[in-house]
Order: sequence, then C-alpha cells, then structure tokens
Amino acid sequence: MTRLRQMMLEELQRRNYDDSTIRHYIRWIEQYAHFFGKSPDKLGLEHLRTYQAHLLKTRKLAPGSVENHVAALRFLYVRTLKCYEFREYIPYPVCARSFPVFSARKKWRG
Repeated sequence: MTRLRQMMLEELQRRNYDDSTIRHYIRWIEQYAHFFGKSPDKLGLEHLRTYQAHLLKTRKLAPGSVENHVAALRFLYVRTLKCYEFREYIPYPVCARSFPVFSARKKWRG
C-alpha cells in the first residue's frame, strides 16, 4: 500500500466514512492515477480539468456519477494533501434535480 493511499484511508476512517464510500473513493482515485500514469500528488490543476472533462465527454458518465468522482478528488486534495486552493478548481458538475409534483388539495366537505 502506498503512503498516499494509507494517508487517505486513515483520513476517511478518522471521519467515520462508510466502508462502501471508502472503497469507492479509493477506487476512483486509483482510476485517476492510472489515467495519467502518475501518483495523484504529482498531478496539478490542469490534470483535474482534463480528467473531469474525460469523465463527462469520453466516458459519458452521468453528472451524478462525475459528482461522486469529484467528491473523492476533493477529499484527496483538500482533506488528505491539505491543498485548500484546489477546492475552488474542482467544481461539481451541474446536475438536473427533479422535484416531486404536488397536486392541489381538494377541500374536505364533511
């Protein structure tokens, strides 16, 4: 296990993240590192932009899925590596949210 992976794992556990969330975050960071062939701590802001565009345009992931990847990347850079300036440069994609439609209530007549 690499030093960076161990650091991120400890930070996730310290914050009491669910086991499935931990597995997903670690896997998504592995995919990010594999895409560039480098350790994430050696990658910069331009790599983040390129990877996010890759997820949306090439892999055609839904914005909600990309949002999950971005959450993992933000956790890595902001919480684990303490690169607070990265927060502004890792935007969440716009997700269309649907809201329930309520019908008008009929008056009760007793």
